[in-house]
Amino acid sequence: MRKKLYEAIFESNTRAGKLFDIFLLWIIIISVLIVFLESIPELSLYHKKLFYYAEWSVTILFTIEYLLRIYVAPKPWKYIKSFWGFIDFLSIAPTYIDLLFPGYHYLLVVRIFRLLRVFRVLKLVRYIKESEIHFAALKSSFHKISVFFIAVISIVITMGTIMYVVEGGENGFDSIPQSIYWAVVTVTTVGYGDIVPKTFAGKFIASLSMIIGYAIIAVPTGIFTVEISRAGSLLKKCDKCNSLIPSDSIFCNKCGSKV
Repeated sequence: MRKKLYEAIFESNTRAGKLFDIFLLWIIIISVLIVFLESIPELSLYHKKLFYYAEWSVTILFTIEYLLRIYVAPKPWKYIKSFWGFIDFLSIAPTYIDLLFPGYHYLLVVRIFRLLRVFRVLKLVRYIKESEIHFAALKSSFHKISVFFIAVISIVITMGTIMYVVEGGENGFDSIPQSIYWAVVTVTTVGYGDIVPKTFAGKFIASLSMIIGYAIIAVPTGIFTVEISRAGSLLKKCDKCNSLIPSDSIFCNKCGSKV
């Protein structure tokens, strides 16, 4: 019985495992929708008891599932301390915490992270292999992007300080941090509009900041694209297990087969 439970709960290659995972995914979606709907004042006012019972029903189901996972796991503590064990615990903890500290049950939206199990159900793990190229590109371009980021921060601080001197507090630029906030919003082309320059000089600086913002958008994109192309040329795919390995490898470092 324990072996069958293990196959249904932890394995997705069997019919029972697939059905269990799909059922679990639907319960997760329903539970997250319950939390979303409960946050709407009109629905919460007239259906308070319905949401309360629905939330506890889902929490009890997740609690039973969590305890079953601990029971059937070959190494229970390893599961509890694992990433999935932590996520599974977080999916039930807010309801019990809410008994002692009301108002924390909205943290139940963390259950949406359990939807990551869809990768296991739909066999999407194979595509995660492709992300190794992106990680390699990020690692290679880290120093270049860091220099670019420092340059952007310098531009933002400079623009913000200049605007503080030019506009002053009477136009909303009443401190350097406030002016730097305006510079961040402007350079990133977000443009909230809560602080705007009034003088001719301020408007000229704002226009210059916007142009700089559009100009620097392409810089990190170009750096990352070049590194992706370079990383892709340094890796090849194993014909047997589809793992990405160095292009000069003779044997796959994942499955050991000759390539």
